[in-house]
Amino acid sequence: MLSLKTLLSLEWLAVLAAALVAYATSGCSWWLFALLILAPDLSMLGYLGGPAVGAFAYNAVHTLVAPGALALAAWLFTSPLTMALALILAAHIAADRALGYGLKYASGFKDTHLGRIGKS
Repeated sequence: MLSLKTLLSLEWLAVLAAALVAYATSGCSWWLFALLILAPDLSMLGYLGGPAVGAFAYNAVHTLVAPGALALAAWLFTSPLTMALALILAAHIAADRALGYGLKYASGFKDTHLGRIGKS
């Protein structure tokens, strides 16, 4: 029987695979993908303003709301570049979740909705 943690990781691996397949069929440059795949983690700079600001900044970038909005805009305005950005962001979020990195609580970076990161 799979643990809940394993099931959640598999779920996010499926989202990651879907984002990668969609990106591969988009015709966009893999150089763009490589350049931007870690860009969402720049939101961690918000932690320089304290844990509450950091959690807000991190969570604002690490939910599927942003790539969903970008994908909708890409579809409405027929913008392949915007769709590529949406897929890169979705892939980043999915990889984070598959590895156990969840949305952050204001109490600290290691406190996530998926549990505490690191050794207790």
